[in-house]
Amino acid sequence: MHIEPGNIKNVVSGVVVPMISPFNNDYTIDTSAVERLVDRFVVSQVAPFVLGTTGEAPSMTTAQKKQLVKATVDAANGKCTVYAGISGNSLQTSIDEGKMFADLGADVLVATPPGYYPSNNVQLEKYFVQLADELPLPLVMYNMPATTQCSINVDLIETLSHHSNIAGLKDSERDESRIGELVSLFKKRNDFSLLIGWAAQSVKSLIAGYDGIVPSTGNIIPYAYYQLYKAAKNGNADRASELQQFTNEVSSWYQKGLILSESIPALKLLCSAKGLCGPVVLPPMYRPESQSEEKMLADFKVRIEKMKQI
Repeated sequence: MHIEPGNIKNVVSGVVVPMISPFNNDYTIDTSAVERLVDRFVVSQVAPFVLGTTGEAPSMTTAQKKQLVKATVDAANGKCTVYAGISGNSLQTSIDEGKMFADLGADVLVATPPGYYPSNNVQLEKYFVQLADELPLPLVMYNMPATTQCSINVDLIETLSHHSNIAGLKDSERDESRIGELVSLFKKRNDFSLLIGWAAQSVKSLIAGYDGIVPSTGNIIPYAYYQLYKAAKNGNADRASELQQFTNEVSSWYQKGLILSESIPALKLLCSAKGLCGPVVLPPMYRPESQSEEKMLADFKVRIEKMKQI
C-alpha cells in the first residue's frame, strides 16, 4: 500500500483488532479459522492486526508467522487494511520479517521497542529510525510497557513522528495523562495517527481526538466496537458510553483476576465457544486444566446465549 503524505489518518484509523492466532493441534496455523475471523472483521468494518501480543507472536516461528500473514491477507482480499507485527529483539529479524510480510501483501507494520535489554531514549530513537528506514511499508510504533518493560516517552514519540515512514502510535500504556498529552501534539496533524490499546479508555480517547482503538475483545464482538467507534466520533456520547460498558463487561469474562498469560488462553476458549477457532495456545502459555476448562467453556456458552448483542 502506498500512503500519500498527509493521508495517514485515512488509513491508520478506526477499529483495529489484535487478532488471535488460531492453531491446529500440531501448532500449524488453522487457516479455516483465520478465514472465519477475518470474514467477521470485514463484515463488521474492522481491520485485523496479526502477530501482536494477543496473537502470541513472541512464541511463534518464522514459518508460523509467514503462514498466518498469508492466510490473513488472502482472507482479507483487499477489503480491509492488514496490520502485521514485527516486534522482537533482533533489528535485522524485524526488518527481514517486515519485508517478507510486505511481499505477502500486508499493508502496515507494527513494532514495540526491543524488550530484553533496557533502553534509554537515545537507543530507542536510533532503533526506530533504523527500523523505519529499512521497511517498505509504513510503521506504527507500539508502546506496551507491560511486556517490554519499556515506555516510549511522549517527547521521543514527537521526535520520531517526523520520520517519513513512521505513521503512528499504538499506545497500550495505562496512564490517563498520556491521552491528553498525545492528543495535544497530534490531533491536528494528518501525518501521524494515534491508536489506543487500552480498550477500557476507548471512548475517552476517541472523544479526545484519537484516531482508532485496538481492543482484543474485538475478536469476540467486532461490530460492537465499530458501533462504539462511530458513536464516539459522531458525538453520540450516551450511546458510546453504553457500548463502553457493554464491551468492558465482555472483556471481564476472560480478563478479570487473570494475568496476561492466563487471559489469552481464556480468550481463545471464549472464541471456541463462539465457534471461531479451537482453544490451542503455544507454550509457554497453556490451556486451563481440563475440569476448569470445561467449566469456563460452559459458562462462556451461557453468557453468549444470554447476550444476543454479540
